[in-house]
Amino acid sequence: MTERAEPTRVVAQGTFDLLHPGHVQYLREAATFGDELHVIVARCSNITHKDPPIVPGHQRREVVDAIDAVDEAHLGHESDIFVPIERIDPAVIVLGYDQHHDEADVAASLEERGIDCRVERAGPREQQHQDELLSTGRIIDRILERRG
Repeated sequence: MTERAEPTRVVAQGTFDLLHPGHVQYLREAATFGDELHVIVARCSNITHKDPPIVPGHQRREVVDAIDAVDEAHLGHESDIFVPIERIDPAVIVLGYDQHHDEADVAASLEERGIDCRVERAGPREQQHQDELLSTGRIIDRILERRG
């Protein structure tokens, strides 16, 4: 009997507030790096580099989990962002093209924790239509413009 190789697990992560085509592009591209795509949806308590999300974490996780490219979506850990990464044990972490993380810093943090995986960066989605909104911030700005 031949042994079956473990699937290549890939992790993508982000806030995923007010999901838009840029998010879908990122997750579809991340899925091409392996056999299983696990997505870690950031908890509000871990988002310190921008305004907190509008949508609650459990709802953002549920919507991300519904995307065809995603095998499983997880809520991040309340205090240690590396806990779900350790549990998932990915071969690759794919960062979004505009995420604030530096690939070398992420790789160094993974190495410090004994997590053996490479770090990649996804490319941007090209705007398909002149009025397409590929940023949660721009979506919020448009809502405030029109309804605020």
